[in-house]
Amino acid sequence: MEGEAIGRIHQCLSVFIRGEFLLVEAVSAMVDIEGRRATWSREGRSRRSFLRVGAAGAIGLSLAEWLQLKAQGRAAEGKAKSVIQLWMAGGPPQTDTFDPKPEAGEDFSGPLRRPINTNVKDIRIGELLPLLAKQADKYTIIRSMTHNNNSHETAAYIMQTGTMPTAELAYPAVGAIVALKKGEAGYQGSLPPYITLTNPLGRFSEAGFLGNNYKTFAPGGDPSSSQFRVQGFIPPRGMTAQRIQERRSLLEAVDALGRQAEKQEPLRAMQAYQEKAYGLILGDARRAFDLSEEKEELRKKYGANAFGQSCLLARRLVEHGVPFITVNDGGWDTHRANFEAMQRKLPILDAGFAALLEDLAQRGLLETTIVTWYGEFGRTPRVALEPPWFGGRHHYGNCFSAVVAGGGFKGGKLLGASDYRGENVRERPVYPWDLAASIYRLLGIDPNGRLPHPQGCVAYVSPVAGGTLQSGGMLTEIM
Repeated sequence: MEGEAIGRIHQCLSVFIRGEFLLVEAVSAMVDIEGRRATWSREGRSRRSFLRVGAAGAIGLSLAEWLQLKAQGRAAEGKAKSVIQLWMAGGPPQTDTFDPKPEAGEDFSGPLRRPINTNVKDIRIGELLPLLAKQADKYTIIRSMTHNNNSHETAAYIMQTGTMPTAELAYPAVGAIVALKKGEAGYQGSLPPYITLTNPLGRFSEAGFLGNNYKTFAPGGDPSSSQFRVQGFIPPRGMTAQRIQERRSLLEAVDALGRQAEKQEPLRAMQAYQEKAYGLILGDARRAFDLSEEKEELRKKYGANAFGQSCLLARRLVEHGVPFITVNDGGWDTHRANFEAMQRKLPILDAGFAALLEDLAQRGLLETTIVTWYGEFGRTPRVALEPPWFGGRHHYGNCFSAVVAGGGFKGGKLLGASDYRGENVRERPVYPWDLAASIYRLLGIDPNGRLPHPQGCVAYVSPVAGGTLQSGGMLTEIM
């Protein structure tokens, strides 16, 4: 740097844990920086004169602290290593997607009354999903999901946590529990273990009683945009590797603290993690979010939109060992003009979901990656033709569909069935906790295991272990 740079650093560690910054007071000492000399000082200067250097650095280097807090050891064994959860926020219509009912008449099917055959005998899906029809041998359609709740907030909680709400326990989402258990077993990845692409779910706290350390890391932004950047992993536009190295040199100049710094235990402990964090920003972890490394042909196959590129990004995160990734796709709350919305939404879903399955399979990753598709509930089988809805569908938690693939789940299967009109479960009810417990089992996580609770309450990984909920059992037919 030219001229005199004067500032000080208050030694506060910004502990980056799964997307959250927790400010923890480390030491009260200050550092004065003049040119390339650094000395300890307790004298004050204005905040405007601060030169921010160190772990938080000129590029927001918070990964160092997160690395410092990672657990050590080996992960539990299971067929699956990762989960990609395709979350259809708002509730997708099962009868327009994976459980069409043309025989029920136009009051139920609306204009989408020509379901198509798939590459699996006797399995038909909605007419706007031709690409997924060619991938049906890779997934199972569950046509008997049920929890009978029609409130967005409560139903989202039920589907995301795999539990019913109670006054005593605010449960964490499945992704948060996976993050906890993989951490206990020694998750070795350099990226946070629970990532949501790209915006948080929003309707409830996914960390639950586990606390903010287990909130998902949601980078925000649109991965289909050329301006897409992930704070802390991909440097801002214009911040070249050379500039990062130059700023790193300034950090090293601060180490002119020398023997004095050696006496500061928190700073000495941080040094190794700063090294690793710079390695992430300049190395493999940064590349995980860099879609420019993908061939343009493949990117087009996924679709030039936020959902498609998020699916592609999810595959890249699986390749980097992230245990749980949610792709959060909104716009499914179609009270009005449902079929116009489906003409827009379903081709995007079809391309992204189908490309993800095919891509994972071709790379040998589908065997160890669970892919799920569902929302908080389905939508009413009977179309609301009257004003002000004009062909809408409303919330429906009594009977709806989900899709599972990979990681030990069989492909080319149907599980459960709805009745003639799709209004009720006809056979083999599947409850959210049945599905969640099955996912845990395939990940090598014991559904009957205990979770830590700050007040010492008894909390199991799956509420099925408590024996208080009606259950259809784990999905052993397709495992």
